[in-house]
Amino acid sequence: MKEAYLYEKLEGERVRCSLCNHRCLIKAGAKGICGVRENKGGILSTLVYDKLIARHVDPIEKKPLFHFLPGSRSFSIATVGCNFRCRFCQNSDISQMPADYNRILGDDMTPSLLVSEAKASRSSTIAYTYTEPTIYYELAVDTARLAESNKIGNVFVSNGYMTEECLQDIGKTLHGANVDLKAYSNSFYKEQCGAKLEPVLESIGKMVEMGVWLEVTTLLIPGLNDSEKELREIAGFLAQHDPNIPWHISRFHPTYRLTDRDATPAGDIQRAREIGYDAGLRYVYTGNLPGDEGEKTFCHKCRGLLIDRFGFSIRKNMIKDGRCPECNTEIPGVWTIDSVFQH
Repeated sequence: MKEAYLYEKLEGERVRCSLCNHRCLIKAGAKGICGVRENKGGILSTLVYDKLIARHVDPIEKKPLFHFLPGSRSFSIATVGCNFRCRFCQNSDISQMPADYNRILGDDMTPSLLVSEAKASRSSTIAYTYTEPTIYYELAVDTARLAESNKIGNVFVSNGYMTEECLQDIGKTLHGANVDLKAYSNSFYKEQCGAKLEPVLESIGKMVEMGVWLEVTTLLIPGLNDSEKELREIAGFLAQHDPNIPWHISRFHPTYRLTDRDATPAGDIQRAREIGYDAGLRYVYTGNLPGDEGEKTFCHKCRGLLIDRFGFSIRKNMIKDGRCPECNTEIPGVWTIDSVFQH
């Protein structure tokens, strides 16, 4: 165990965690909502600092990040636990392990070992992903700082529920992120995730201000978050902050505790993509539809094909020096490893 970062000691051995926007008030002997931060006699400890449940070398496209070092490898890690209770969680076996089974499993790993493995795998980045990087923040930020000193970038794949204090603390060590904007209604977040919408919107805005390369994903669930009104609200919110934010609209498949819904029809995903373009976004992608045109990157000015993708694989990347080869328009993104460390 390791003493947690970002918390306040209170009277009566209580503590207030300020890592995520639940801001749990935790009495002695109790844990936060995430299930992996415990109050030990007035000291908040992380139970997962050295307990890695997953580590893989993934294509960066799997995060998904389409405008951040396309074709590169990302050393991807996670511990168990999550601060959300999404009924449709795709990784519930590890994210909900502390809540569903009261267990914390994982291999002993240190930040230095993780960075060494990332270097050995020739990964350009370390991705803190699969569960929620906020809940294993101590391991993530210690690893991220060491990775940056070794010229390895850092990306979060997150639900966006971290506090402003958390984002300020990691600062420029965070180079890229994909944030799930799961819906645009507070009722959805409350009923399906056990959270609130507004903190996620605030985190997205803060990341844009910080200069983090940001992409956003929405899992489209039939009958829950797929109305035209809600899709226009999501797209409009993103376009208002920055029309260059890539929006990934992914197909839902029944899983975990949400098995009474059919998989999202492909046509609904494609319709949502058009709504994104109509709202002023320049790059809108379809997810979980291998072979769909929406996987490819097209120049926002001349509509010329820039990156030809199939699933998580790149067939061809035509971008030259960050520009469209046909019309010379600058294409928003992070295209070289040197530019990762310039933001």
